Amino acid sequence: MYLRHLQVTDFRSWPQADLALEPGPVVLVGQNGRGKTNLLEAIGYVATLGSHRVATDAPLIRHGCERALVRVAVVNDDRELTVELEITAGRANRARVNRGAVGKPRDVLGILRTVLFSPEDLALVRGDPSERRRFMDELLVLRAPRYAGVRADYEKVLKQRNALLKTAGKRRTGKEDPYALSTLDVWDDHLSVAGAQLLAARLNLIADLGPYAAEAYMGVAPDSRPASIAYKSSLGEALPPGYGVAGGEPADAEVLRELLLKALADVRRNELERGISLVGPHRDELELILGEAPAKGYASHGESWSFALALRLGSYELLRGEAGEPVLLLDDVFAELDRKRRARLAEVAAGAEQVLITAAVDEDVPSELAGSRFVVADGEVNRA
Repeated sequence: MYLRHLQVTDFRSWPQADLALEPGPVVLVGQNGRGKTNLLEAIGYVATLGSHRVATDAPLIRHGCERALVRVAVVNDDRELTVELEITAGRANRARVNRGAVGKPRDVLGILRTVLFSPEDLALVRGDPSERRRFMDELLVLRAPRYAGVRADYEKVLKQRNALLKTAGKRRTGKEDPYALSTLDVWDDHLSVAGAQLLAARLNLIADLGPYAAEAYMGVAPDSRPASIAYKSSLGEALPPGYGVAGGEPADAEVLRELLLKALADVRRNELERGISLVGPHRDELELILGEAPAKGYASHGESWSFALALRLGSYELLRGEAGEPVLLLDDVFAELDRKRRARLAEVAAGAEQVLITAAVDEDVPSELAGSRFVVADGEVNRA
C-alpha cells in the first residue's frame, strides 16, 4: 500500500498543498512551524478519522475558513482508490470515494492504513490511561474497520447511561426514581452488548500485539529490562485468565457480556451514589511493564522512548502480517532518538513499501532513507 497523491485545502496552516508521491522513502524537510506535521496529520486523519494532536476537528480547519478538504489517492495491490474528506465546523463531515458519496465518513476506514510515530507518542508511556485506550482502539479500527461502529455505539450508550445514573439516584431529588431505575436495566443490557464486543476485540488485539511489541523493544533497547504489555480490565479477577494473553484462549464476547452484566449489578448502588458508570472498557487500562515494574513512573527517559517506539513498530509488524503493509509516517522523530534507536527505526523504515518522514534538517534523516525529497518553506511544498 502506498499514497500516490496528497492534496489539502484549508487544512491547518495550508490554504493549498499538492504532492505527487512515490513508493519508498519520502522526506519532507523544513524549519519547524512550516507545516510539515500538518501534512502527515492530514494523511493520518484519512486512515483514522482522528488527529494525533487534538481531540476535536475544529482546529484542523484553517482559521477563518468554514471547511477543510483532504484528498488522497491510495494504491493497494495495483488498485487505486481516491478518498476525499470534507471537515466542516459545527456540522457532520462528508466523505467521497472515487468522487461518489458514501453513507458515513467511517465507511472509508480501511482504504488507507497508516502507523504514525511522533513526539507526542511519549504520552503512551507517561500519559493518562485514556492515551493508551485510544492507542488500542485506533489500532483495532486499523485492523478491523467495523470496530469504529462498535466503539461509537459504546460511547453513545455510555453517555446515555451516565445521564440516567445522575437522574435515577438521590443526587438531585433526595430519593430514587423507580421509572429511571427500570430504564437503567435496559441501558445495562445495551452497555453489556457493545462493551463486550469492544472488550473482546481489545483483548484479542493485545494477545496478538504483545509478542511483536516485546520483540521490537528488545531490538531498540537490548540492554534494558524485557518489556511486556497486559490488559487490565475493570472486571478484575472475573476476567477469564486466558483472555488477552499470547497463545491463550480467544476472548468470547458472549461470555464477557454475561460478566459485564453481573459486574454492573454488583456496582449499581455505588454508581447511583456517584452518578457515573464504573464498569466497562472505558475504565480499562493497557499496562506497560518493564521487568516486574510498571513503565509509567519507573522507566527512564530513554526507556520511555523505547517503549513508545516498540508499540508503534509492533503495530506496524502486526498490521503488515495480516493485510499488507501500512504506510509508515515518521514525524520529526529521528532528532529525538539516540544513535541505536535511530538505527533500528531506520532499518524497519527502509524495508517499508512507503515511509513519509519529516525533519528540520537533512542531517536528521539516516542516509539509507534518502528517497524523494520535498522542501517545505514559505507556505509552499516543492520537490527538491
